[in-house]
Amino acid sequence: MKELFADRMSNVPRSFVREILRVTEDPDIISFAGGLPNPISFPYKEIAESAAVVFKDSSNEALQYGSTEGYKPLRDYIAKRYQNSGLDISPDNILMINGSQQGLDLIGKVFLNRDDVILIERPTYLAAIQSFGLYEPKFVSIPLLEDGIDLEVLEDMVESFNPKLFYSIPNFQNPTGITYSKNKREKIGDIFNENNTILVEDNPYGEIRFIGEDLPPIKSYIENSVLLGSFSKIVSPGMRLGWIVADKEIMNHLITAKQASDLHSNYLTQMIVHQYLSGYDVEAHIQNIRNMYRIQRDCMVKMIKKYFPSDVKYTKPEGGMFLWVTLPESMSSMELFEIAINENVAFVPGEAFYSNNPETNTLRLNFSNSDERKIEEGIKRLGHAIKYLKQIE
Repeated sequence: MKELFADRMSNVPRSFVREILRVTEDPDIISFAGGLPNPISFPYKEIAESAAVVFKDSSNEALQYGSTEGYKPLRDYIAKRYQNSGLDISPDNILMINGSQQGLDLIGKVFLNRDDVILIERPTYLAAIQSFGLYEPKFVSIPLLEDGIDLEVLEDMVESFNPKLFYSIPNFQNPTGITYSKNKREKIGDIFNENNTILVEDNPYGEIRFIGEDLPPIKSYIENSVLLGSFSKIVSPGMRLGWIVADKEIMNHLITAKQASDLHSNYLTQMIVHQYLSGYDVEAHIQNIRNMYRIQRDCMVKMIKKYFPSDVKYTKPEGGMFLWVTLPESMSSMELFEIAINENVAFVPGEAFYSNNPETNTLRLNFSNSDERKIEEGIKRLGHAIKYLKQIE
């Protein structure tokens, strides 16, 4: 039967995180593996009340087919939020999608032919590698520095490869937690305003800044771009609702691709989310998430400093849900994972976040889905595992 499958399927890896999550279903395991929002933050009561209003006032529309572009009042709401932050976005430039993950697939469908070059961060979001990988491009990785992408390498790769796309997560990057500086955002705009490469700016974590000041999207400095957003981190991931912002020409192709995929995203969900956003103090809700995640982030950083060997390096994110750990070069995070599981603690080994030549001494930790007690105990166990691995090397 193997010969019946499309060739592209042999080159696309399964989600490493999803495989790890199966291992961590044991309730005794403290997991820093999944990229999960804290369920304490979910507005259960408000969503239930919003759903009741939608069924009471608009049940026929909510249960009927809808437009591919999405529920117009919700697109109006998103556009207004962008406008309030200084971006001139029209509702006509917004396409509602099934989580920003679907956006990556649609972008791949619209832009990528086999062997087209796409620039990605090194490391990058593993599901982007998976989504774009289905279209069999050539990935070219650009190193990340403490303040964002390495601009010298980026310029060289743009000149050398004339890439179709550059995929970027400038705010609290997954997996590293790194944020691009304002200067780098401006410089990226300068680079891409001089060629035809499309910037794909993925921003699922941008509203979860708990340290420092918000920075403008790279889209502020560049015309040739696609911007992705999501309600997964500020409302609920289970509702699978996100959006794409693009100009008219790109949007027309995205709409065609989406019509071929699923016609339109869940209209009932869109209407419920809009009712929630319109009827409640969402800014206060987001601030509560920020406050909670800052406490959890601070706790994880403090515990790493306390329990990890001093030669282990780690990022200190200003927002988002992750931090990135770099072990001494001689150590393998895959070997550490096997030891850590025996200590009943889990993480994601870093090699999952590279398209090629992975740095095998790296790992990602999620701090958003654990309380302070679990963070301290989990980091203590992981520190013990690191020290044990060092002893047996």
